[in-house]
Amino acid sequence: MSDNRPLFLQQSVDNSIELLRMLEPEEGYWLAFSGGKDSCVVYRLAEMAGVKFDAHYSITTVDPPELVCFIRKEYPDVTHDRPSETMWTLIPRKLMPPTRLVRYCCEALKERGGEGRVVLTGVRRMESNKRTKWKSVNPCDKKGKTVIHPILYWTDDEVWSFIRSEKMAYCSLYDDGFKRLGCVGCPMSYNKSRELDLYPKFKQAYFRAFSRMLDERQRRGLETQWQSAEEVMEWWLSQ
Repeated sequence: MSDNRPLFLQQSVDNSIELLRMLEPEEGYWLAFSGGKDSCVVYRLAEMAGVKFDAHYSITTVDPPELVCFIRKEYPDVTHDRPSETMWTLIPRKLMPPTRLVRYCCEALKERGGEGRVVLTGVRRMESNKRTKWKSVNPCDKKGKTVIHPILYWTDDEVWSFIRSEKMAYCSLYDDGFKRLGCVGCPMSYNKSRELDLYPKFKQAYFRAFSRMLDERQRRGLETQWQSAEEVMEWWLSQ
């Protein structure tokens, strides 16, 4: 036990380490690393457990530059996996912007890799109602992945207490008020407008993608409620 670790956290740490050791595959884990606080905690727990793993960061092409710089500086051994498609080509191909109900971007850009492997994630139950029924170990899916969530039951307080007790670095965006990190303009974010104002180059890239999307809809003879990229943006930010 760490002298700096609160007693209320120790049991959660022990449980996570026990899980990691018990299920360690011969080839090691495939750690889905996002650079957010939760995946950083899982990375550290895997080190503490002494298990074999290789960490992978799925580039989404709409990654906050601060997050990318943080990963390159603090986690140089993490593999950066590039997608076969970008957000800017995905939107015109899908003929609509990604939304909360139609998040095609996650599967195409974020949830890649790990096929045939035992995958570790930093997913936690308290992050959404949908995850309240999730289990720590999810059996093999259609892509041949077994997915393990070592900190599924951890609270925000436990995550931050662990980071402090281990003196871990974390992305500066948290100190700027971000509650969760991810793609700029993520459909699940309640602050898309603020994010796009902070990253004007991404905002302009979305405008261009929306314009190409409208051109493609027109080429296919599809009806549309939008007449311009600006109208698409206004509708999208209201979702």
